Amino acid sequence: MNNERCGLKLIGITYNQIESGVYAVILEGIEMQRRLPIVIGYPEAQSIECVLQNVKPPRPLTHDLMIEMLDRFGIHLREVNIFRLESGVFAAELLLEGPDGVTKTLDSRSSDGIALAIRCGAPIYTTWKVLEESGFEPDKKTGSQQESPRRGAGRKSGGKSSANTVLEVDLKGKSRDKLIKEMEKAAEREDYETAARIKEELRRRDAETTD
Repeated sequence: MNNERCGLKLIGITYNQIESGVYAVILEGIEMQRRLPIVIGYPEAQSIECVLQNVKPPRPLTHDLMIEMLDRFGIHLREVNIFRLESGVFAAELLLEGPDGVTKTLDSRSSDGIALAIRCGAPIYTTWKVLEESGFEPDKKTGSQQESPRRGAGRKSGGKSSANTVLEVDLKGKSRDKLIKEMEKAAEREDYETAARIKEELRRRDAETTD
């Protein structure tokens, strides 16, 4: 059972308020209510959040380009399998299928595998053993990490850094037209984190209008 595979779904991205630039992607077992945090770098966090927030950059990001290259050559990403190395680092294997039906497995960083999978709808797997040893139950997370979830459906109100709070208060005081222009400018200068936050504020206003 422990070595059997189980599916994962992407919950969102968190950031560490104490250590700047530290992010983690949070995955949850589809059949097992345990969550798996994987520390990733800022570029990968930015790439994943662009998909979560549906932000379209003016030029393709690295993972967008990789998916486009695979598509042009008729290669499909069938699945991503995440495992844990003896050193404690998470790694992944990409199962690729060529136009002739032949499959090949490639080593990958887990963050790259996740960023690619969410762009083409490929399933993500791990093992029950990894979830049991490295995961946590959503209502029983303990430890010194102080993170604030950043999800495609919005953020929780608690645990924000002061810088993010000031930014969001500033956004709420601006008109919709101004926010749209600032979002476009942020995307042009490839500041996708700011663009994503502006888009989230616009979504919040749209939700309030429809309620």
